[in-house]
Amino acid sequence: MNVLIVLTSHSELGDTGEKTGFWIEEFAAPYYTLKDAGATITLASPKGGQPPIDPKSAEPGNQTEATHRFDQDEALQQLLANTSKLSDVNADDFDAVFYPGGHGPMWDLNQDQNSIQLIQNFWKAGKPVAAVCHAPAVLLNVTDEQGDPLVKGKKVTGFTNTEEEAVQLTDVVPFLLEDELKRKGGHYSKSSDWASYVVTDGMLITGQNPASSEEAAKTLVGLLKK
Repeated sequence: MNVLIVLTSHSELGDTGEKTGFWIEEFAAPYYTLKDAGATITLASPKGGQPPIDPKSAEPGNQTEATHRFDQDEALQQLLANTSKLSDVNADDFDAVFYPGGHGPMWDLNQDQNSIQLIQNFWKAGKPVAAVCHAPAVLLNVTDEQGDPLVKGKKVTGFTNTEEEAVQLTDVVPFLLEDELKRKGGHYSKSSDWASYVVTDGMLITGQNPASSEEAAKTLVGLLKK
């Protein structure tokens, strides 16, 4: 199992002057779930090198078993500091791709042509594509072989409007993910705010929020082992 994990390179939270990036739990939990299942993992980001970490995800209230393991894992932190450039990776070399969230992907990966092409290549090859929390934003500009939005007619989830409201970023984010997934024709569903919720439609796996990240990775492992 060769799995590519794609992280954001975007660090600015709109024009608030605050920082964003990827959410530690949404990277760490899937990373360890996949690694412990025997996967070989490659990390990539649009700019390569160290992807920005959302500082809020390092706060005490957002810590989990996986984030504590990450904090102690020097080898993984070294790996993270040296992610490959997205333009240098090839879908042919991997069995699946996983996108962790955090607000960052809404700004860069959502529009990134290398990411869009990569997902299209995975999809065309019948390989699993997984994204959690805000990362389903990476799917919005991806099209299928007919030229339709990839999410059109598919069951999907992602960070909810009410969760965005709860973190008081409704007016900061470039768009509301729930609304956009619906606008692109996705059959969007959700659970209660902050509950683990994962939706699978064929080779597409989406998770609602940070709590869904481990379950999304377990679902991916299940698909890869079929």
